[in-house]
Amino acid sequence: MDLRQLRYFVTIVEVGSFSKAAHRLCVAQPALSQHVRNMELDLGVELLFRSPQGVRPTEAGETLVRHARLILTQVEVAQEAVRRGQSEPEGEVRFGLPGTVSEMLCVPLLSEARRRYPKIKLRVAEAMSGFVLDWLREGKIDLGVLYRSVSERTLQARRVLSEELCLLGPAASSDLPPLPDGPVSFAAMGDLPLILPSTGHGLRELVEERALAESVHLSTVIDIDTYGQIKLLVAGGLGYSVLPRTALRAEVANGVLRTWPMGRPVLSRNLYLVRPSDRPLSNAVRAIEELAHTTLVKLVREGAWPAVLAEDEPDTAALMAWAAR
Repeated sequence: MDLRQLRYFVTIVEVGSFSKAAHRLCVAQPALSQHVRNMELDLGVELLFRSPQGVRPTEAGETLVRHARLILTQVEVAQEAVRRGQSEPEGEVRFGLPGTVSEMLCVPLLSEARRRYPKIKLRVAEAMSGFVLDWLREGKIDLGVLYRSVSERTLQARRVLSEELCLLGPAASSDLPPLPDGPVSFAAMGDLPLILPSTGHGLRELVEERALAESVHLSTVIDIDTYGQIKLLVAGGLGYSVLPRTALRAEVANGVLRTWPMGRPVLSRNLYLVRPSDRPLSNAVRAIEELAHTTLVKLVREGAWPAVLAEDEPDTAALMAWAAR
């Protein structure tokens, strides 16, 4: 096997099709097929399962693609270090974002990355935070945003901000149980029909952990993982839900939804920039990581993202030490 074959194989697996891979790589499809057959003959195993719907890796193929991604990344880092040292970053950076973060971060980040680093090709993939974590573990992306820190040896997390989660309901009158003005306790939430992301989703885990800590049983009437559909269902009077306040500003301003602070203290979640720590990082990945952090901070400072920056929070340990004097 050579680097070209590994690059071809990773692309075929990522797009799930020989024809799509041939188009992306500007290589004739028969040549790609021959490369894969040669690899399978050299290794003595079948690497791809072929069907009318496309191709997907076998168990042996999954093992090969994991190692191939690491090898190709290391080669790219070596080439960059040898050719340019610490000069202008160049190469591809794959960034995974949850939907609510993508809505806020994607456009300003892509615009600024293109202006500052014209030789970097930034590819953004959007998914729930659980999928983003899986992509990081599997080496499918170089950077990701998560709502929880990670304790895994192979990943490194950097906390950026904390944002409020709030209860949302329809602004118009409905058959739902009415709520008073002001914060809604978790005890009161136990009497509400809730529309929440499915079990295992990071936001739902936060809500359920808090409810468990306060001995409250929540009544979920609909499980759905799309924030846009959650907002539509709530606006239609089918239930209440919980979402970050920043994702609801347009609907609240337009008089479609209404929000309440939730819990005492108010429930919030942290946002982390996460990258692998078990493989070398290219200058391009480092540059985009710093640019993403700078962009997030700017969004909060300018009031576009209602949140509290980690760098602005008081040093609790230092305050406790001072108080103990």
